[in-house]
Amino acid sequence: MAKLVSKTYGDALFGLAVEENRVDEFSEEVAVIRQVLADNPEFEKILVHPEIPKEHKLDLVEKVFKGQVSDDLTGFLRIVVTKGRYKDLPAIFAYFTAKVKEYNKTGVAEVISAAPLNGEQKKKIEQKLLDTTRYETMEIEYKVDEGAIGGLVIRIGDRIVDSTIRSKLAALTRNLMKISLEAELN
Repeated sequence: MAKLVSKTYGDALFGLAVEENRVDEFSEEVAVIRQVLADNPEFEKILVHPEIPKEHKLDLVEKVFKGQVSDDLTGFLRIVVTKGRYKDLPAIFAYFTAKVKEYNKTGVAEVISAAPLNGEQKKKIEQKLLDTTRYETMEIEYKVDEGAIGGLVIRIGDRIVDSTIRSKLAALTRNLMKISLEAELN
């Protein structure tokens, strides 16, 4: 359900941004809102508290964000609060941000290696990803998993390429067990 809410509201915000040709502006404003919310956790407590009237919550949104972000984003926040969806705001903004990155042809990848990669290796990986995808730029988060033994795991969205020695050993083990089972049955 939360995914449906984030998609519905995120698509609406993204659609407005594209329609008004203000994708980058909205993206910057969403970053400002996210930072304000992260810096003020008590703000969330007020907006999700069931005994605080919606009118008070809406006034608070106006006072905090009016002048900080555009009227469109302030209005969007008012709708989210009015509909009682404030707790879904992080997911809505995450969805919106992902849509903006896709729109701007920026890929987001996670690369897991068995050992830290040097600058040259990172450049080669980034170039390979740019060459094999439709993205023009990449945001890559590098992680180390010593259990991978060697090779890489690359995640872009819901796509995963696992070339680690650990995964190859696991596949080899499965194949050997299958051959062993087949030999026992014959």
